[in-house]
Amino acid sequence: MADAQLQEWSRTDRAKAAAKLMVGWVALLWLIELVDLATGHALDAYGISPRDPDRLTGIVAHPFLHFGFAHVASNSVPLLVLGFIAALGGIRRFLAVSALITLAVGVGCWLVAPPNTLGAGASGLVFGLFGYVVVRGFVERKPLNAVVGLAVAAVWGATFLLGVLPTDSGVGWYAHLIGLVAGVATAVLHRRPAGPAGHA
Repeated sequence: MADAQLQEWSRTDRAKAAAKLMVGWVALLWLIELVDLATGHALDAYGISPRDPDRLTGIVAHPFLHFGFAHVASNSVPLLVLGFIAALGGIRRFLAVSALITLAVGVGCWLVAPPNTLGAGASGLVFGLFGYVVVRGFVERKPLNAVVGLAVAAVWGATFLLGVLPTDSGVGWYAHLIGLVAGVATAVLHRRPAGPAGHA
């Protein structure tokens, strides 16, 4: 009984930590965009400038920068939800996963994005977290995580599939595609051994 109670407290603590992290993360994105507006969008210059060796900071900075509040809003809910689900597996693990996806998207876009463009936004990370959450339970053979992944795919699968297709020239679909592939790859690289049935 004591062990079960400790397990429940552990899950509650993880859920609280994950929620605080993601609410803080999304709030930070809105704060950064507010600063960007107040400075005449000066922060936009720190986005990804393809193949410009003097602008490598965009590889790391791009998921924190957006082109207006509508852009931030479009990424906020999926980042909050997917980030929360991913972070339930552990904050340090989540941060490592997010860092790998961010670097993959940043380097990939720096290499393949069209010239004379500027890339920014958390959507590449969002697509990466989607791929990670959907695949994680299957590669780790954890039934609960697999069910969660299937539920996420059922709710958002069509939207994310359309997001990786070059159907809109104004959308960085290549960032979405790179993020999705990176998220799946990260789920495989960061897989944990299967635990007792039903445990996350």
